[in-house]
Amino acid sequence: LRTKKQKYQTIKEYPNPNFQHSERKKLRQRECVCATRESERAKMEALVCRKLGDPTATETGSPESPVEVSKNYPIPPLSSDTAVRVKVTATSLNYANYLQILGKYQEKPELPFIPGSDYSGIVDAIGPAVTKFRVGDRVCSFAALGSFAQFIVADQSGLFLVPERCDMVAAAALPVAFGTSHVALVHRARLTSGQVLMVLGAAGGVGLAAVQIGKICGAIVIAVARGTEKIQLLKSMGVDHVVDLGSQNVISSVKEFIKTRKLKGVDILYDPVGGKLTKESMKVLSWGAQILVIGFASGEVPVIPANIALVKNWTVHGLYWGSYRIHQPSVLEDSIRELLSWLARGLITIHISHTYSLSQANLAFGAIKDRKAIGKVMIALDHKTSLSSKL
Repeated sequence: LRTKKQKYQTIKEYPNPNFQHSERKKLRQRECVCATRESERAKMEALVCRKLGDPTATETGSPESPVEVSKNYPIPPLSSDTAVRVKVTATSLNYANYLQILGKYQEKPELPFIPGSDYSGIVDAIGPAVTKFRVGDRVCSFAALGSFAQFIVADQSGLFLVPERCDMVAAAALPVAFGTSHVALVHRARLTSGQVLMVLGAAGGVGLAAVQIGKICGAIVIAVARGTEKIQLLKSMGVDHVVDLGSQNVISSVKEFIKTRKLKGVDILYDPVGGKLTKESMKVLSWGAQILVIGFASGEVPVIPANIALVKNWTVHGLYWGSYRIHQPSVLEDSIRELLSWLARGLITIHISHTYSLSQANLAFGAIKDRKAIGKVMIALDHKTSLSSKL
């Protein structure tokens, strides 16, 4: 009789770890080549920006529209050994995407380009050196461009596993909006329990994220928004004080709240709006306050007087979230992992205002432009995903 060791001396039978690793690597390389060749032949749907302009002005795909839906766009091949191709389930619209198509964003890609940043989807193919993911995994991520398409390729280092308890549409809405607010409040401002946080544009994507993160951190949250429906939502979230821009004087209302609660003033101003509202909000800031400059949805860049900042010891933080991927990627990675954990545990809620198809991109961008959205606006690429999702 052969010994146990002799029994497995053939290459096929003996479980030699080195042999298995070598064969697995070769198999993955062959699969990668096959996937690349297949993608070169196959086509996908994608929203393509051919020229700069307002995507809300005319129907998507019309001669006047800057964007069109291409049904014959090449599926991107795996670009490296550690590349992962994702079949996109849903992708989120951000105000930056709208500005990019207008040609008014700080990053100006060459035409034509596929817009889109954060997304969720299913792993479709992997490179031979990929160790973190398998085909079929549920993932989410963000990109500089390219998520308004059926497929997108990313390096494995930039992808995140979506917990089973998380909805995929919610996961697609999380990275940029919640990531921006989390890095701003937790990493930059170091928000702590008992501090007074004032959120402008509180019913938008980043605003609702800031409100929820503020409550998780134990802050006293003041939310500023416009419209009955938005105000009701914010109140239902347990916000300490809500101001309706449409019917109330913001500064008078906030001052009255501060006086009633015997507070010293606003410690942290979260500002994705800019313009006149920023200038007015400075009147309620405390000594040593922090201003988080998130964006300029009003279309006007405010002026923060340096002499007043000096006298009142204010700290002004500029927050360009995407640049962390280049300069401090670990900050983004830790932030998104914590947010996904919060989402899985039910600590945060992703409010989906509208969900559209690619061919309805003009309506999707219109919801952002006209400030009709309460929460996030989404594009669904998986036809099984409801076009009326509200989470």
